[in-house]
Amino acid sequence: MNVATSNAAKRVMVLYTGGTIGMQASANGLAPASGFEARMGEYLASQPDLNVVQWCFREMSPLIDSANMTPAYWLRLSAAIIEAIDQQDCDSVLVLHGTDTLAYSAAAMCFQLIGLPAPVLFTGSMLPAGVPHSDAWENVSGALAALAQGQPNGVQLYFHGTLMAPTRCAKVRSFGRNPFVSLLRNGGGTAADYVPSELLYNRPKHLANVGVLPLVPGIGAAQLDALLNSGIEALVLECFGSGTGPSDDPAFLASLQRAQENGIVIVAITQCHEGGVELDVYEAGSRLRDAGVLSGGGMTREAVFGKLHALLGADLPLAEVRRLVELDVCGELV
Repeated sequence: MNVATSNAAKRVMVLYTGGTIGMQASANGLAPASGFEARMGEYLASQPDLNVVQWCFREMSPLIDSANMTPAYWLRLSAAIIEAIDQQDCDSVLVLHGTDTLAYSAAAMCFQLIGLPAPVLFTGSMLPAGVPHSDAWENVSGALAALAQGQPNGVQLYFHGTLMAPTRCAKVRSFGRNPFVSLLRNGGGTAADYVPSELLYNRPKHLANVGVLPLVPGIGAAQLDALLNSGIEALVLECFGSGTGPSDDPAFLASLQRAQENGIVIVAITQCHEGGVELDVYEAGSRLRDAGVLSGGGMTREAVFGKLHALLGADLPLAEVRRLVELDVCGELV
């Protein structure tokens, strides 16, 4: 985890991925649009009371609605962030991103950018820049001001004047100016005693294949097997309560056991907004543990999904992946 505090930003790279913040009307509704650099520059120049840090701008390609975000795009985004810091004389990065998957991307970057000697902020808006009551310029100028004040190295989410740890928050509202909240998840995770060099930001990563399966009453082995047989390398199992599942279904448990034997990493998290997984509290949880399921503790879906992509994408040995899943690497389990 990055803990060093950076100095006040002097040159910020703004990476524009698309999202609501820069959308404009099209025949089929709001769609991502180019030209945001000029609009941003015009707005900031019109605000003489703002003490704006020097910034440069890069438009990612393609510009997307964040509903179309993918882990493959994450690899391009992390490469752009690294390039800005290591090659373009920038000391910090501001990522403009759609809100629907912003928490996923920010959490993923926490794990993709371990050791990056610079702060990275993610922000966006609930309404496009320029429309009445939009929060776009408020969030852009606020994020730039936060960087100018100096932020710790690593990734944070900025929205409506608040800085949040991406591995601990989620989008919980589809309306209003405060869509993101920090979730009250159980901490207590043991910090990793070391971080393998393969996980550092400047080491190559490849695309991984991670699935997510929410448990519902009556779910069976057929549904589980359909996902396990799809080619995934890891599965996030969203369990009930403190980590329970259909423990009286021998076929379901056998599928979990086969997955472990086949090298598929399965991690249990809770569906609850608060709390976390403790697999040994109930028999219905301990049987999952006996079948090889790992505890995700209080990790959010966003955090564990990004963590698994990083661990698997770094080509770590399977035993090391399984070890690190249950240890705190980027504040996801504290």
